[in-house]
Amino acid sequence: MTSHAPLRTTEPGPAAPGTAGRGRRSGAVWLGGAGLVALPLSVAFAVTVGAAGLSTGEVFRSVAAHLSLPVTSLPPLQDAIVWELRLPRVLLAALVGGGLAVCGAVLQALTRNPLADPYLLGISSGASTGAVAVLILGLGSAVPLTTGAFAGSVVAFCCVLALAGAGMTSSIRVVLAGVAVSQLFSAVTSLIVIWAGDAHSTRSVTFWLLGSLASASWSGAALCAAAAGIALALCWAAAPALDAFAFGREAAASLGVSPVRTQLTLLVTAALCTSALVAASGAIGFVGLIVPHAVRFVVGSRHRVLLPACALYGAIFLLWADTAARALFAPREIPVGVLTALIGVPAFAAVMRRRSTAR
Repeated sequence: MTSHAPLRTTEPGPAAPGTAGRGRRSGAVWLGGAGLVALPLSVAFAVTVGAAGLSTGEVFRSVAAHLSLPVTSLPPLQDAIVWELRLPRVLLAALVGGGLAVCGAVLQALTRNPLADPYLLGISSGASTGAVAVLILGLGSAVPLTTGAFAGSVVAFCCVLALAGAGMTSSIRVVLAGVAVSQLFSAVTSLIVIWAGDAHSTRSVTFWLLGSLASASWSGAALCAAAAGIALALCWAAAPALDAFAFGREAAASLGVSPVRTQLTLLVTAALCTSALVAASGAIGFVGLIVPHAVRFVVGSRHRVLLPACALYGAIFLLWADTAARALFAPREIPVGVLTALIGVPAFAAVMRRRSTAR
């Protein structure tokens, strides 16, 4: 059973009053400025990476031409590579990474559990079941894969709500309900694959389950932009309530926060946002777990600053991870979820080691 103690965001030490606060503010300014510069540069570079060599200038020409600016258009093949294949994928990677990081930070605050991530509520397993049902049971002609995955994730979250019942406001009960529902839907997924799957469909399912952005499209990117944008806006508006939750439900109530309404609203927001993101990308792990810890180490735990910083650096992290997944083993591509796990496990071990040392 994991600990539900409040997150500790500052190191013990003899710092003078106000020194830590000034350090956090300067760190937030520096981190935000660096991220705002790094993100567009990362997007521009990532679009150039691939089997067909393209320069940054050619990328800008393609984008400018589609925006009806007075530039010379690229040849049709190169333009299609930029506009139809790479740019939607790069933008989707940034949106999924930013959204997962924000949802992870919110769930860590609500549950007061440093191990919480966006898949805590059984959403990943439910999406997997929905995707497998579409791919293997022959529903693909009637239902798109993303729709099936989204429906599965929503059903899983509804099961968590039903299982937790009146205890939905209890962090421990939410975690236990999420674990139980995850195991249930994982079992259903395995049963479908074993019972009805063939070699080709099993390979497709495995690739999707490991997290992949290979099927990115403009429509998927637009859906994820809407989901992530709405979730960030709602959670940022509730930042004072999230700060109050760090002191416990009773303390939050004494500060004028309605714990039941706030927790339920933010849980539903995080769940629906994660459902949309997972439907578009598969289950990409560790982004929502590691990025909030890394950002919190620099900017502190005030959610007015933490949430936008998580969105920014979650986007940069997954963008670079997906670029590496495409380029490291070219012409073969590995699922980006594999790479985030390879990066995330050592990073998570370092976070846990630092927390134990700080105590």
